[in-house]
Amino acid sequence: MVMIVTLSFVNGFQGVVSQKVFSFWGHVRVGFRQPGKAAIAEEVPMAKNDSVVRAIRSMKGVQSIHPFATKYAILKTPDEMEGTLVKGLDSTYDFSHLQPFLEEGGRWLRFGDSTYSREIVVSRFTADQLGLKVGTRVLIYFVRPDGSMRPDKLTVVGIYKTGIEEYDKTFALGDIRLIRRLNGWLDNEVGGYEIFLNDYKQMDQVSADIYSQPWFPQLWETKTIREIYPNIFDWLGIVGSNGFILIIIVAVIVIINFITCLIILVLERVRMIGILKAVGASNWSIQKIFLVHSAIVTITGILAGTGLSMLLIWIQQRFKLVALKEQEYYMSTAAVQIDWTQVAVVIGATLLLSIVVLLIPSLLVRKIRPIQAIRFS
Repeated sequence: MVMIVTLSFVNGFQGVVSQKVFSFWGHVRVGFRQPGKAAIAEEVPMAKNDSVVRAIRSMKGVQSIHPFATKYAILKTPDEMEGTLVKGLDSTYDFSHLQPFLEEGGRWLRFGDSTYSREIVVSRFTADQLGLKVGTRVLIYFVRPDGSMRPDKLTVVGIYKTGIEEYDKTFALGDIRLIRRLNGWLDNEVGGYEIFLNDYKQMDQVSADIYSQPWFPQLWETKTIREIYPNIFDWLGIVGSNGFILIIIVAVIVIINFITCLIILVLERVRMIGILKAVGASNWSIQKIFLVHSAIVTITGILAGTGLSMLLIWIQQRFKLVALKEQEYYMSTAAVQIDWTQVAVVIGATLLLSIVVLLIPSLLVRKIRPIQAIRFS
């Protein structure tokens, strides 16, 4: 029970946090090579290359690819102001990746055909700081390349919350055509591309494969989200290691207790063993009696532990009883996720280990002499 519940909590925690990271930036980013560039910063423009985009989209494991660009800005209300980094997207962007994070508004950006969208989506943190609501028109100032400030008015159409401080305190979402206009970019220039994969475990391999292709531009580079935010993934790795260590500790304790209980079971039946031997029972036939009864106890325990673990996991999923500090754990309640392969491995390993352990105390049967056993009290 403890092993299954522990694995479910570790899986849920890693899954939710990594999914939040991937949903906002994709699994792999393609951009102009900028040595020493910070993870969160404006990009150098690069010309769109439709043939490269089509080639990447056709690669195995790639789900989608979308252009983006970012621009620093200041949001201002009559009473407050707040800095933000506007992430510009286009009409091809698949907002389903971000849908779980939309708290208010019911929709994302709408893109016009003739001009840039005058809509913006802000984070819950920014909205609370500035007192913004859905439908509010907010004054936004952009710094142009020449250093001058350009004001504009955009309508807040949505408020999101990922729970990841680096995102919620930094980003707002807008139209990439607005970013191009402010930076003086051409219509075929973007800040980069973000690539979503079918399996996040393949992102290192896909990133390396893209970069090694002969058609990939020499001045471009690929980076996985793990390279951009290594601290988050190192933390997730530590959580997984702690869970593994906990499982080992639990397994050792269970084995010791199990052997102790079986030894006691044998010692309580010493007189019975002596009588059976006196009437001609072989050591192996007596051992089988203890092995069968111990196996019944083991299987009953496995079924009960599995059932109880499923009940505890369901209770957490349904009622969210285990609460967390969102600022520290990136989620307000502990997430649980069942991996049935892991459950099967835990059950199989427990059963196999139990069978091996059962043989140890049953060997005591061979050392018991009938006369001494019958006199035993």
